[in-house]
Amino acid sequence: MGCGRVGATLAQSLENRGHSVAVIDQNPDAFRRLEADFGGKKVTGLGFDRDTLTQAGIDDAYGFAAVSDGDNSNILAARVVRETYGVGTVVARIYDPHRAEIYQRLGIPTVATVRWTSDQVLRRLLPMGATSEYHDASGQIVLAEVDVHPGWVGRPVRSLELLSGARVAYLTRYGDGMLPTDDSVLQEDDTVHVLARADDLADVERTLTTAPQETA
Repeated sequence: MGCGRVGATLAQSLENRGHSVAVIDQNPDAFRRLEADFGGKKVTGLGFDRDTLTQAGIDDAYGFAAVSDGDNSNILAARVVRETYGVGTVVARIYDPHRAEIYQRLGIPTVATVRWTSDQVLRRLLPMGATSEYHDASGQIVLAEVDVHPGWVGRPVRSLELLSGARVAYLTRYGDGMLPTDDSVLQEDDTVHVLARADDLADVERTLTTAPQETA
């Protein structure tokens, strides 16, 4: 739902990966953002209207993305699709980060646009810190990219986990993602992505952005 720049890009990406896609927007002119060869359905209407959803094929849908420019419309549509039609894979774009946290706790995965953008800007302004990349539906678990003090270079990845309390989900090395093993050692210029409890992220950041205090 929503054929703005995000919705049009998302629809094209899904179709390019071989999925059948239907796009809903109340403004028929919005479909001009789609490429000329887009083969999916273009449905004019409100994304939370049952007739519109039926026309779009909601009864056979695997997933639903509410990415219009209205928080209320997005969350209403997401709830209707999940609760009325039983679609399990639903995500809503929310501009208000406080609302996003509430809906996450209600079990509706959200993308908080403002928070994500501000995190990305902060990451480029501040030399050391942590940037959230993903929260689980409950909002309690976070995947974050964490800057690591140079003193950790040459130490086993396992030592980062033991001293920070976080789990290293993966490393980015020379632009390639890699899953760490028990023998993995942190190298210079590695980017570290950790899984941690959201409440513990500040402590994890504090630990990893300073030189290690113990011998690994």
